[in-house]
Amino acid sequence: MKAWNHFRTITNHKILVMKNCFRVGLYWQGVMHDLSKYMPSEFIIGCKYYQGNRSPNNAEREEKGYSSAWLHHKGRNKHHYEYWIDYSVKEPGLAGMKMPKKYVVEMFMDRIAASKIYLKEKYTDASPLAYYKGGLEHQVMHDDTRKLLEELLYMLEEKGEDATFAYIRHHVLRTKDY
Repeated sequence: MKAWNHFRTITNHKILVMKNCFRVGLYWQGVMHDLSKYMPSEFIIGCKYYQGNRSPNNAEREEKGYSSAWLHHKGRNKHHYEYWIDYSVKEPGLAGMKMPKKYVVEMFMDRIAASKIYLKEKYTDASPLAYYKGGLEHQVMHDDTRKLLEELLYMLEEKGEDATFAYIRHHVLRTKDY
């Protein structure tokens, strides 16, 4: 039963992201979003740790101290800011690299879909921003990437999906730089 429920959860999530990406003109990204979740290295772990109210990766991380499924996932999906972490050329250590806007938008859509999937009827347009704020201490993100993501999250909370998606389609994705 866990396998079926996990399959339904990731498929419903993927469909929500796809629909939202289509609304802003990111058709290829919508179709390709999170296909690695169906690979055995992610899917089997997802089934084992499935709970239905949060990511199975968190449960795996709590048990093992790391999530093998997440390490696999973030290394294959450019809409995760963790994919863009590299050694800094300016300072010692790691730094977030500036993400292309289309991946920031897909990350934004991913946060909306995840919030809707896990919160169900408790979801509001403020939910993705609240989730984002809850993980700020862990983020290594480029300042420009952070600024754009936060702009979209705050706009969603204040103006809703229709206005935010129109802004993305007609302004964010039509300009060259942030």
